[in-house]
Amino acid sequence: MQIIAETHSHTVACDHAYSTIYENVCQAARVGLKFLCVTEHGPAMPGAPGEMYFGNMPKVVPDFLEGVAILKGVESNILDYCGRLDLSEKKLAALDWVIACYHINCVEPSTPEEHTAGWLAVAKNPHVDVIGHAGDDRYRFDIDTVVRAFAEYGKIVEINAHSFECRPKSDVNCREIARCCKKYGVRVVCSSDAHFFTQIARVDESIKLLRELDFPEELILNANYERFLAAAREKSGRSIF
Repeated sequence: MQIIAETHSHTVACDHAYSTIYENVCQAARVGLKFLCVTEHGPAMPGAPGEMYFGNMPKVVPDFLEGVAILKGVESNILDYCGRLDLSEKKLAALDWVIACYHINCVEPSTPEEHTAGWLAVAKNPHVDVIGHAGDDRYRFDIDTVVRAFAEYGKIVEINAHSFECRPKSDVNCREIARCCKKYGVRVVCSSDAHFFTQIARVDESIKLLRELDFPEELILNANYERFLAAAREKSGRSIF
């Protein structure tokens, strides 16, 4: 299985990533991708760009470079267990691809009950398109209950290959999350969470996990051009082409 879209990537706009948008685009083109989602950390992350970055990006960054369609997005930080995010609704609505994530830099881990409540609130947010690296064991939650809500509200769940290296028990938890996504028909994407251009499209661990679960390929959005294009149009509200 080959992916045709990188759905989670970072740039030098954040002080712990080391490539430009253009370098990421060129790498995406080099490895045969058709789409690249530019998803810089939201402003609550230390060293991340401010709100102006996200307001200006849709106006400045081209829709296409080097034959790659660019979706302008954000990895927005969840700030509490009521589902509050670090960008305004107006700015989120103007972006093509909104990922929501918990990060220890932005909100202290609490109890599984609070984590569950937080994800349920995020699920109801119409501006959130993708649930990011939810396998982090520091934010353990009731997986069945939450994934059922993701199904109800049409969220896409990310299987983040980078998490297997850096977030506790993500391999175990992502397996259970993916199993529930299969159970409830929730769409997923495989992402690298690239912080340097050579990491673009490196999602082998995510694909391996889904294969081991015999996960339906029709639910893997970025394994098929037409399927991802339809999702990109749905989430961005733009024709893309």
